[in-house]
Parts: sequence; C-alpha cells; structure tokens
Amino acid sequence: MKKLLMVLLAGAAAAGCHTGTNTAKTPNTALANLFNSYYEDRMQLFPLEATFNGDNRYNDQLPVDFTDSYRAKLKTFFQRYQDSIGQYKRDELSENDQVSYDIFTYEMKTSLDGLQFHDNYMPANQFWGLTLTLGQLGSGEGAQPFKTVQDYDMWLKRAAGFSAWTDSAIAYFGKGIADSTVLPRTLVVKVIPQMDAMVTPDATKSIFYGPIAKMPATFSDADKKRLTDAYVQLIKTQLVPAYLKLGTYLKTQYLPHARSTSGISAIPNGDKYYAYLAHYWTTTNKQPEDIYNTGLSEVKRIRGLMDSVKTAVHFNGSLDSFFQYMKTNPLFTPYKTPKEVLDAFHSIHARMTPNLAKMFGRTPKTPFEIRQTEAFRAASASAEYNQGSPDGTRPGIFYVPIVDATKFNTTSGMESLFLHEAIPGHHYQISLTQENNDLPKFRRFLGYGAYQEGWALYCESLGKELGLYTDPYQYMGALGDEMHRAVRLVVDVAIHTKGMTREEAIKYMMENEPISEDGATAEIERYMAIPGQALSYKIGALKIRELRNKYEQQLGAKFKLSAFHDEFLKDGAMPLDVIEKKMDAWAAKQ
Repeated sequence: MKKLLMVLLAGAAAAGCHTGTNTAKTPNTALANLFNSYYEDRMQLFPLEATFNGDNRYNDQLPVDFTDSYRAKLKTFFQRYQDSIGQYKRDELSENDQVSYDIFTYEMKTSLDGLQFHDNYMPANQFWGLTLTLGQLGSGEGAQPFKTVQDYDMWLKRAAGFSAWTDSAIAYFGKGIADSTVLPRTLVVKVIPQMDAMVTPDATKSIFYGPIAKMPATFSDADKKRLTDAYVQLIKTQLVPAYLKLGTYLKTQYLPHARSTSGISAIPNGDKYYAYLAHYWTTTNKQPEDIYNTGLSEVKRIRGLMDSVKTAVHFNGSLDSFFQYMKTNPLFTPYKTPKEVLDAFHSIHARMTPNLAKMFGRTPKTPFEIRQTEAFRAASASAEYNQGSPDGTRPGIFYVPIVDATKFNTTSGMESLFLHEAIPGHHYQISLTQENNDLPKFRRFLGYGAYQEGWALYCESLGKELGLYTDPYQYMGALGDEMHRAVRLVVDVAIHTKGMTREEAIKYMMENEPISEDGATAEIERYMAIPGQALSYKIGALKIRELRNKYEQQLGAKFKLSAFHDEFLKDGAMPLDVIEKKMDAWAAKQ
C-alpha cells in the first residue's frame, strides 16, 4: 500500500525548549504545541494528504510539489522542525513523548536526506502519481468529498490547477532527459495509454463527470445547472487537453529518451539513491546485500512448504507444473460476474469474524467496504486498501481489480489477500491509529511501509488461527503470497543493484510462485517504478514475528496474543527500531 509521508513544517518553534526538570515525566505541552504546529503546517504544504486525512480545508488546492522551488520550501520546513525538536532532551520526556520524539527526529532526518536526490525529474509513472490520483479524487468515489455545493466548487478550483501541474511535469521530465534521470522505456509505454484513457470527446462519459451524475437532489436547480455546465467546461477545456498534451509529449518526445535499463542504478547517483530507498522503506539500516540474502533463504524455506502442500493433495509432478495446474484448471475460475468475486470476499470476512475477538481486544469504529476497482485503472492496479476518514464519514475501502471475472482465480490467495489488505490488516492498523485521539496528529496519520506492510503481511500468517486456510489450495495461495514477498527481496535488490533485467526478474518470479506472466510483468514493473518499496513487507513481517516469538518465550503463561496485537497497533506506525523499543518496554511490564 502507498505510504503517504507525514510530518513536516511548523510555524512555531514551540513555546519553549526543554523544561529543564521534567522529573514527573508528565506530557510536555510545549512539545505538543510543536507537534501540532508541524501537522498544521504540513497540511498546508501537502493539501492532497490533508484530503486523504479527512481534513477538508485545502480541498481546492493542487500545488506542483515536485518543482525545485517547492522542494526548497520543503527543505526549509523540515530543517526548521529538526532544529526545533533538537532543543528538547529526550530523557526528560514522558514515555509517550519519547516515542513521539524518536519518530519525529527520524522523520525530519529521513525527509531531508531524500531531498538531495532528483526523483522529481520523474514526476509520474504507471503505478503512482497525480495523473492517476486525480481520477480517483475527481470520480466522486474517492477521498475528495462531494456532498455540498461548496465541495463541488472546491473541486473545480483544485482540478483547474492540473494543467499547470502537467506543464511542469513536462518541464521536469525534460530536465530528467538532460540529466539522464529518466524512466525505463517499458514503463513509459504503460503510462501513455493511461493518459489516452482520460481523453474523452464526450464530457459526460469522463470519469470526472461522476460527481455530476451523483449530484445530491437537495441542490437548487440553479446550482445543479451551474455546476453541470462548469464541470463539462472543466473536462472539455482543461482536463482533457492537459492529459492529451502530457500523453502526446510522453509518446513523441520522452519515449525516445527513455532508458533500456531496468534498475535505478542506471541513473546518476542511482546506487546511493537505492541505498537511501532501502533505508526509507524498511526503516532499518540493513544493507541491500543482507536483504537480498534474507530473500534467498526465505524463498528456499517457503518452497519446502509448497512442496508439502503439493504432496498432501497427491499432485504428481514438479512444483512448476503444480503452479500451472492451479493457473489453468477451470475448477479455480468459477466466477461469472464481478459481484460473485466480491461476494466471495464477503464470505471470507464472515467466516473469520468469530475468531477475531480472541485475537484483538480493540477493533476500529471506522466502517469498512469491499469495492471493485474503477475500470480506468483496473488493468494496472493491484488490490489495495484506501483509508477511511477518522470521523467515520468515509469508510475504509478494500479495492479489488476485476478486469474479467471469468479469469479471476481462487487460488490467487483470496483469503490471505483479505487478511492483508482488509481485516485485520490495513483496515485495523490504519483505522485504530486514526481513531486514537491520544496521539499527536502527526502520528495518527503517519505511514511507514515496514510497519504497515509488515503488519499486513504478518496478518496473512494468522489465517489458520482465524479459521481460514482449511482448503489446501487457499493455503497454497497464502504460501504463494508469502513467497511473493520473499521473491520481492531478491528481485528488487537484484534489479536495482545487480543488473538483473526486467525479463530475468519476471522469469525468476514465475519459477518460484504461481503467477501469470501478465501478473509477474505488472509486479516487476512496479518495482522498477518505485524502487525499494517492495522490501518493506517481508522485512516488517519478519520483525513482528520475531517480537511475538521473543515475548511468548519470555512471558510464558503471561503472554496474551490479543494484548500483544493491541499494544503493537495502539500507538500507530513507527520505524521498526522504535516499535521494538516500545514493545520491549511493554513486555517488561507484563
């Protein structure tokens, strides 16, 4: 799931430095003010992030956040807050403030370190970027609210900024050409059709017409007419031309300069950039080579488990032929309609619900829904979770891409996918954090891939305890999903540091897990687009399992799994070394 960064600026260096004698270790109000200022300033700098956080004050804003001038603002912002937090003495703070201090100092340093690289010369790719996010927001089905006339007017203002964004994107793609910091050709080829799909001659057929099609009946006739006319004009005269211009540029001018290489090491300073990204996404100081070796050993271990399932179902043949059998046997593609696929996920939820109470003392108040991924992005999308709003007005949504229901394979790991993306994975973790008003706001909305994706992958390992994986093919699907994360450690590092090609990575993935060539291609191209992100899952999950095993041994009969889970989730996402310190303190109190 994409990490929304979270923690920048501030307008106040807080009403004081450290207090000098905080012997009672009560919460430090000056520090709380600093954190609050940071969050408020951050929302102004990142208005899209504010929208996703349920803060609607800046829903009319769309800054071009990759320009050199904007990044200079960001540098000033992070530096100011790094200087401000440095005035406090950690050992004089309360326990919760110490955790906040550790996270905040980590966040400022990591954010500043990231600004030294020219990733802004590649402002969008086939996997993420405003080109895709704008469609989600403007469809009326995403985080941007369309409930009041003001909501509708705010979107008109926000979307009007897109042509300036695309003009700047063209300029910065051009800077990338001059600097040899360009996307791989195979990715650019995938971006172009995404741009073309947004070019609709009939405005009423555009995804951006969605809010008009669902306009509240309570609006006055005058407002309905005004807004309808304005949205048609916006689509025809601004959005469609902007997508057309960017698509044409990518096709005619950028594509000839795109690189034939797969890994980020091919761009200037690429090795150093990948080392930074490995640290950024895993929140550890593990070296890429160590991560690669962990991946190899995990691939070997999981292959052994897969062989045992193959034996248990009396399949005679190689593991590769077993994968083929699961991919091609019509028994495993029983669905005819998208509704049948979605119903199957609802059934998984119903079956596991009775066991959830044994494993979790806290559950979220935020509502939860399962939806089919919108058609315009389904072909390039993975299943994903989009967070709800803290006030519960927007549910957490588990999106399932269903391009063709008749080809949706049940052995793809449906049960493990639900545990990861939905419950108790991302929905529990993100919702419980957002709902915790005891945390500073910057922590309620902070994301760390190794914590969040590590938690979600760890949740996949809870399947048997939750009453799932009784079908050996679903268990095989879960092993396939775990293998997928282990393979990621191998191929991500190898692509970006060892010269492994896209084609070699696709082959390695298909040899070690039951995945189609199309599926493997989309995955490998995702790792090419966002280097290092794929490392976070397995590194995080291994750490959580290590902590659980450690406390089970330490505490014996005093260990309660629900208490462990509640403690792990209650204080929100944080770097792995910070969560380990926090959990060790918890275990000591048991």
